Amino acid sequence: MALNSAIETEEREELRRAYKRLLVACGPMMEKDDIGLIRKALNITAAHDAGVARNEGGELKVIEAIEVALVVVNELGLSRIAVIGALLYDAVLNGAVTSDEVESTFGKQVALITRGLVKVGELYNKNTSIENDNFRKLLLTFAEDIRVVLLIIANRLRTMRMLALYSAEDQQRISSEVAYLYAPMAHRLGLYNIKSEMEDLVMKFTNREMYSFIAKKLNETKRARDKYIREFIEPLEQQLKKQGLKFEIKGRTKTIHSIYNKIKKQNTEFENVYDLFAIRVILDSELEKEKAECWQVYSVVTDKYQPNPSRLRDWISVPKSNGYESLHTTVLGPENKWVEVQIRTERMNEVAEKGLAAHWKYKGHKGEKGMDEWLSNVREILENPELNAVDFIDDFKLDLYDEEVFVFTPKGDLRRLKKGATVLDFAFEIHSEVGKKCIGGRVNNKNVPIKYQLQNGDHVDIQTANNQAPKKDWLNIVVTSKAKSKLKQALRDIEYKEAELGREMLIRRLKNWKYELNDQLLNLMVKGFGYKTVQDFMRSIAIDKIDFSRIKEFIINLEKKEEEGTESDKERSAENFVTGKEDLPDDDVLMIDKSLTNVDYKLAKCCNPIFGDDIFGFVASMGGIKIHRRTCPNALDMHTKFGYRIVKAQWTSGSDANYQATLKITGVDDIGIVTNISQVISKEMKIKIRSMAIDSHEGIFEGTLTVFVDNTNSLTTLIKKIKNIKGVYTVSRVGA
Repeated sequence: MALNSAIETEEREELRRAYKRLLVACGPMMEKDDIGLIRKALNITAAHDAGVARNEGGELKVIEAIEVALVVVNELGLSRIAVIGALLYDAVLNGAVTSDEVESTFGKQVALITRGLVKVGELYNKNTSIENDNFRKLLLTFAEDIRVVLLIIANRLRTMRMLALYSAEDQQRISSEVAYLYAPMAHRLGLYNIKSEMEDLVMKFTNREMYSFIAKKLNETKRARDKYIREFIEPLEQQLKKQGLKFEIKGRTKTIHSIYNKIKKQNTEFENVYDLFAIRVILDSELEKEKAECWQVYSVVTDKYQPNPSRLRDWISVPKSNGYESLHTTVLGPENKWVEVQIRTERMNEVAEKGLAAHWKYKGHKGEKGMDEWLSNVREILENPELNAVDFIDDFKLDLYDEEVFVFTPKGDLRRLKKGATVLDFAFEIHSEVGKKCIGGRVNNKNVPIKYQLQNGDHVDIQTANNQAPKKDWLNIVVTSKAKSKLKQALRDIEYKEAELGREMLIRRLKNWKYELNDQLLNLMVKGFGYKTVQDFMRSIAIDKIDFSRIKEFIINLEKKEEEGTESDKERSAENFVTGKEDLPDDDVLMIDKSLTNVDYKLAKCCNPIFGDDIFGFVASMGGIKIHRRTCPNALDMHTKFGYRIVKAQWTSGSDANYQATLKITGVDDIGIVTNISQVISKEMKIKIRSMAIDSHEGIFEGTLTVFVDNTNSLTTLIKKIKNIKGVYTVSRVGA
C-alpha cells in the first residue's frame, strides 16, 4: 500500500493496524486471491488525492474506509464483496475509479454495489433534503440492492462514532439525518445493535445534558444492578445445567435512549424506571431442537419466577418481518421487581444482532422471504410517481415498532400486516384496485364492514362494487403504509380530475364575461377566497362550493381597487412584514449567512434564543428568517424535512438588548420560598421578571418563571443561584 510522506507517523501506524485487523476479520471468508483484491481496492482508495484526502472530521479517508469495512464484516456479517465495496466507497463517489474499471478488476457484483453508491452520492451532492423528491429516488436506490443500504448504514454508524471530531453544525445535520432515516432503517432490517447505538449517539449530540445525566445514573447504580442480576441468574443456571442444556445467560443493560423514552412515556424519574436491564438466555442448540429447547428454558424460568401472562411474546413460532426470532417473558424476580427475560439460540441471536443479512448464512430459513417481501413493498410504494417523500417516511416509520397480525386469503395464503390493520388495509394489500372498490368483507364467513380490525388467524374475503370510490375519511380507517400510500394516490387522482373540470368551467365562464384567466388573476382569486392551493380552489368550483356570482363580484371589486390606485393585498402584506420589527434585537447583534443581504429576522418563540446560545437561522415561509437555538425542540424536524432552508447565524461581539428566557422550577411548597426566589432574581441579580406562575400539589410546587436577561452567562448564574435556595429541587430552561 503506497503511503504519502505527508501522513503523520502516528496515522501511518494506525493505518497499518487497521489493515491487519481487517485481514484477520476477513480470514474465515477468504477465497483464493481475495487478499490481493482487498489490497487492490485499498490501494485505489489510498491513491486518491495522493493518500492524504480527509473527511469533514479531519480523518484520513483511507482509514475511514477500512473502519467502515470492519463494521461491514464484524457487525453486519457481510461477505468479501461488500467489504471490497466499502473500501472503494469514497474512491467511487469521488470519481477516482469508474464502475467499468471496478467491474473489470473486481467483478459484476462489486460493480453493482458501486453503481448504487454513485447514485446515492449524486443525490447527496445536490444537497437533498427529505422533503425533496430526490429523497424518494434515494430510497428507491436503496431498494435496488440491499447491500447498498447496508454499506450506507455502516458508513453512517462509523461517522456517528467519530462525530465529536466534526463541527457543531455538522453534528446537528448528521444526527438529524441518522435519527430520521438510518436508525429506523437499521431497525427495519433487523440491525438491533446498530439501531440502538445510533439512537444513543444521536441523543449524545442532540440532548447532551439528558444523555450525560442517564449515563451518570447508570454508572452510579451499576454495582447494585450487577448484584441483583447475579442473584436472579444463579438459581436458573443451576436448574438449566441439571437439564443438560448448553447455554449462556447474562444481564444486558438497556440503552440510554430507550431509558429516556421510558422516562418520557411514563412521565417519571430515572429512579422509578424498573426495567433498566433484561436477562438473556442464549442456547447452543441444534437446528431441529431450537424451538423445543427455548420452551424448555421458558418452563424453567416460569417455574422459578411468577410470569406476567400478558407480557409473553412468542416470535419463535412466527418471527417478525425483519427476521427477529426470540421468546420474551416478564417475571417477578427478587424484591418483587419485574424482570424481562429473552430466550433465543445462538443462530437467533446472530440474526437479532446482524439483521436479515445473517440469514444468508442459513439458507432456506425464515427471513430471506421477509426481506424480499419488504423490499418489493418498498419498491412498489416508491415507484408511485405521485408519492410525497415526507408522507412515505412518516408512513414507513409507523410500521417499524409495531407488532404484526397474520391472516389468510380465501386460497389459504398467509399475509402479514401491521397490528390494528382493517379489512380495508387487507384489500389494498391484495391490490390497489381491490382497495379502491372495497365495500366490506367476509371474515370467517361473517359479513364485516371495511373498518373491522383483523385478528390473528382470520380468513378474509374482500367484497367489492364497481360504483364504489375512495373517500377521504378512509384515511382514518387504514393503518398500513401501503394502504395509506395507495389511498392518498387514488384521492389525489380524483382531486386532480375535479380540479381540471373546475378549471374548464372557470375558463368558459370568464370567457363569457370577456375576461381571460392569467396567473396574476388566478393567484388573487385563490388568496381572496382563502384557499391554500390553486387545485383546492378549482375543486371547490367543480363541486359547487363557490358560486360563480361571487367570483364575478370579486373581479369587479378588483377592477374598482385598481382604478382607485389602492395597493394590492400582496404589497400590503409584504409591507406589514417588513415593518413588524417590534421584537427584533439591534441590527448589529446578529450576523446571518454571508450570502444573504438585507434580511429581516426574528427570534423564535418556541425556544427563545438569547445572546450566547448556539443558534441557526430558518427561512420562514412568509419571508424573513427565524433564529432558533440548536437545542430547539423543533430543530430535528427542521434539519431533516427542510434542510435547504437552514442558514448559518451567529452573535456578534456585544449586545445591550434584553432577551426573554423561561425557567421551570420545582421544589418544596414552603412558606416564603417564592419570596426567596423573587428576591434572588430582582434584588440580588437585578433582573426583571415578566411573569411567574406557581402550582402546588401534595407539598410540591411547580413554577414557570419568565425573565429578561442580557446573555447566557447571566442566565447560567441565575439558574445556579436559584438552585442554591433551600427547598428548590430542579431549575431548567424551557425550550431546551
